[in-house]
Amino acid sequence: MTDFIHRYEPARDAGSPPLLLLHGTGGDENDLLGLGQMISPGSALLSPRGRVLEHGMPRFFRRLAEGVFDEEDVRRRALELGEFVTDARTQYGVAAPVAVGFSNGANIAAALLLLKPDVLAGAILLRAMVPLSDAPKANLVKPNLAGKPVLLLSGQADPIVPASNSAKLEALLSEAGARVDHKVLLAGHQLSQADVTLARSWISSVEAKAA
Repeated sequence: MTDFIHRYEPARDAGSPPLLLLHGTGGDENDLLGLGQMISPGSALLSPRGRVLEHGMPRFFRRLAEGVFDEEDVRRRALELGEFVTDARTQYGVAAPVAVGFSNGANIAAALLLLKPDVLAGAILLRAMVPLSDAPKANLVKPNLAGKPVLLLSGQADPIVPASNSAKLEALLSEAGARVDHKVLLAGHQLSQADVTLARSWISSVEAKAA
């Protein structure tokens, strides 16, 4: 298996989709376990730690400055993460997961959707930005998300993610065929109770459609 430090919690309800939990800058494999349990209590949880360190803080890819990504590294790290998920599915016997990513974790999840669409069953992107300015070129072909469900939750007062950027991400994913539900919350960059409530409701609706 690709060498990611990670946590795995087995499913308590076979009908709940597995979740891939992707932390923000400075988090680790334990950070989003509680969030995953709140969003979908019966789901298997797969939670890797980002392999890039920024001043000692784990991240999933390098950045050149606040909001400016090393896109070559984004592509490489997204493909590594995709290999990890594929290997973990075999090891733990789980279906394609729904990614639940916050900030840097949401950005790598968006990159994974664009570069390796088959790895994920869908995604909950919390405070995400456009990860790749040249996504179709990076993938050589236009990504095909073919109705894949995506929940994008942005903060109206987010000082890190401009409204224009999250709108561009919504358009990018929609043009690739994803079913994007984008909501802008009365929040900043940090998560709120509204994020939990909306994510839980959304994933229940995804489960119902898959049943």
